[in-house]
Amino acid sequence: MSDNEAEETFGEEEDNAEEAGGEEGDEEVLGEEEEKLGEEEEVEEEEKVPDLALTEEHIAECLSLLCKTGDGLAHAYVRLDVHDRQLTDINILKSFIHLRYLDLSKNNLKDISCLSALTHLLTLKADYNLLTTVKLEEMPFLQVASFNDNKMKTLEGCSHPMLEHLSVNNNLISKVDTLEPAKLARLHTLELRGNKLTTTDGFCLPNLKNLFLAQNVITVIEGLDRMSSLTTLHMRGNQVKTLDGFTDGLQMLQYINLRENSVMEVKTEVPKLQCLPLLRAMVLSENPCTEEDDYRIEVLIALRKLERLDKEEYQEEERTEAEAIAEQRKEEEANAENKEDTHIKGRGLK
Repeated sequence: MSDNEAEETFGEEEDNAEEAGGEEGDEEVLGEEEEKLGEEEEVEEEEKVPDLALTEEHIAECLSLLCKTGDGLAHAYVRLDVHDRQLTDINILKSFIHLRYLDLSKNNLKDISCLSALTHLLTLKADYNLLTTVKLEEMPFLQVASFNDNKMKTLEGCSHPMLEHLSVNNNLISKVDTLEPAKLARLHTLELRGNKLTTTDGFCLPNLKNLFLAQNVITVIEGLDRMSSLTTLHMRGNQVKTLDGFTDGLQMLQYINLRENSVMEVKTEVPKLQCLPLLRAMVLSENPCTEEDDYRIEVLIALRKLERLDKEEYQEEERTEAEAIAEQRKEEEANAENKEDTHIKGRGLK
């Protein structure tokens, strides 16, 4: 369809809409009612999930890995896998205090606070449930926790002193202010892909090494200087336009993935990363700036130590070219400055 035809069609639709008058109003009201009804049905459907409690029979079938207990005086099974059983109630687990590895994924759980009694727990998987919050008390030995694909809006109850890897992908997290840095000294990997974050601010985790924030709605990079140990920053599929926010506080940062963002210009933005002494690999593909002429060379001119761009290693020929262009520009700038100085002196003599 041509632009003129499209405009004509659009005009006819507007005329028809005006003639419809009250009918349109009725349709809007009906649409709102249908939308509300849909929401109510969704809630009702969620409420219709049948109650199903974990039983001793279930547990007996799913226990494994016989080990010595913590005091060394007895033996107990320490691994329990009850994933994909439509469970809604796991309160019976309070009694199984020797569990160390627990998989509760793909159930219908809304509350796992009873797990606070499992003080020997090392690994917890609770993906694909109905959790809106975790509400776990401090667990002294928990090292790996995964709460992907729930409905969590807060990270309350996710801070534990021995935790090394926390995964909360595909939830509804918009802020990270409920994380407790003092209790997360050992956390090295944090995954928050597919949430509602709009900024990188709030992560005060000086020992964190890997941060995954892909598929959020982040527009601003800020507050990263409080993560001095960060080596990997993954922010694919956000809405970042500028590279402000990177500072020399990120002395260990080696890899940045900003694929599918909105970075517009190489020459104005990429030099902002010169404060990162260990940066060796970066992904900028599917940003507007990649359409520029000599995109790869311009990035290398700004970041001479970069080894890989968009998963493709720089070749020696590219390095030679970048070096030559950089030297030429340096000479041109020096000549321009000399001419300016000469011009100023000349005006002074007059």
